[in-house]
Amino acid sequence: MQMIDVTRESFQREVADYPGTVLLDFFADRCSACRAMTPVLEDVANSDADVKICKVDVDRNRALAQAFGILSLPTLVVMKNGEIRNRSIGVTRKKAILDMLE
Repeated sequence: MQMIDVTRESFQREVADYPGTVLLDFFADRCSACRAMTPVLEDVANSDADVKICKVDVDRNRALAQAFGILSLPTLVVMKNGEIRNRSIGVTRKKAILDMLE
């Protein structure tokens, strides 16, 4: 599955109204740990996991990051049917991400 860039303007359509599981990756280009997560998230996107992966650049979408209380990067947030179900801060392994999605 493809990773989708989400902004405040597209959040409702891409995340809140989505009827399944969404993995939000809050990141910044300046963050080396965030860059280290990219191949892991690509692996998750290419796995059999039934999840929509959305990336939120906190530098370009500060209001959205504030709405989720993002204080550290990278932060992953799992949403199901528009509700927050799980959260992880820092570099996370693929297995741990897949466990979060269950």
